[in-house]
Amino acid sequence: MKVLFISLILTLVIGPVYDYSKLETLHPLESKSDHKLKVGVIGLVHTHVHWILGREKLGDIEIVAIVEPNTELAQRYAEQHGYSMDIVFNTMEEMSEHVDVDAVTVFNTIYDHLNVVEFFAPKGIHIMVEKPLAVSIDHANRMVDIARKYNVHLLTNYETTWYPSTHRTYELINNDSRIGSIRKMKFYTGHPGPIEIGCNEEFLEWLTDPVLNGGGALTDFGCYGANISTWMMMGEQPLSVTAITKQLKPHLYPDVEDEALIIIDYKNAQSIIEASWNWSHNRKDMEVFGTKGYIQSTGGNQMVIMEDENAGFYKGDPPPLKQGCHDPFALLHKVVKEGHELSAYDLNSLENNLMVMQILELAKTSAKENRTVYWEEFFK
Repeated sequence: MKVLFISLILTLVIGPVYDYSKLETLHPLESKSDHKLKVGVIGLVHTHVHWILGREKLGDIEIVAIVEPNTELAQRYAEQHGYSMDIVFNTMEEMSEHVDVDAVTVFNTIYDHLNVVEFFAPKGIHIMVEKPLAVSIDHANRMVDIARKYNVHLLTNYETTWYPSTHRTYELINNDSRIGSIRKMKFYTGHPGPIEIGCNEEFLEWLTDPVLNGGGALTDFGCYGANISTWMMMGEQPLSVTAITKQLKPHLYPDVEDEALIIIDYKNAQSIIEASWNWSHNRKDMEVFGTKGYIQSTGGNQMVIMEDENAGFYKGDPPPLKQGCHDPFALLHKVVKEGHELSAYDLNSLENNLMVMQILELAKTSAKENRTVYWEEFFK
């Protein structure tokens, strides 16, 4: 029941997600308490936080502290998820004085990601933030420098990382070569709008703020396609980025764009990202066109594949993700407690997400200046 409840919450807030009831049976870790990852949750104003608060107790992580100055919000979620208010602190400083943690998961504003890294990295505490990594390339560069200086892991979490269809697509392209080399990728990410889908007041207050969120739909949903494109292209540096943004609902979102089109141009491929707060429904869909075939994925599990035009299309059936790699917190445990190393330009990696921020920075500049922006203008 908890699994279904998590899926329902995430669907209402951020759109359709992978049905975790289809996962292989997950068994709690039969291990000593010191094998558990002691986690502090920093902020409750990002409603992706329900993912960790409502997660089944699998024995791999333990929430030992929460930082949230909004007591009413903390109490509301305590009643919903059953944690004790005794573990809630007003500030990171207060939490640090009373509780030891191995890592923190960050669910405050995107602008505050930098503050969290500045505070916890010097203490040797590992960090996972919600997408995107930062509000700007300046913040991102500072975060990367700090994380590397203090040798801590700094991971970025995306819902689409945990879609079986995402991983099956990568395998078909880069491991099996069954559709040939990538020529074009298309991403359709968004929903009817944060107000329209009923995001709570605490979320809306910063999600629609150009400073605290770094933008509107371009930041909120453009990052997904940039993240997966970087992985699929194995970290290849783009040649240029072109973007167009629109404000179709200024009466609802007066300060940010609610529509964005981003084109990432590579040497032999293009990635087209449609990021929107104007879709008729929640969607995180992807198409990949190769020199031999085609892949279409709708959400986490539905795939249509063509490897040969004469043979036609067939329905794909992506296998569920395995335990230990099935959600962000299991991965965080593997990285911190088991020394698991992320592959180059992994979806969660620092290298990938720095490139995501570079792409978003060029996209913002392109939209503002109404022109294609070339990589070498900004990044040598």
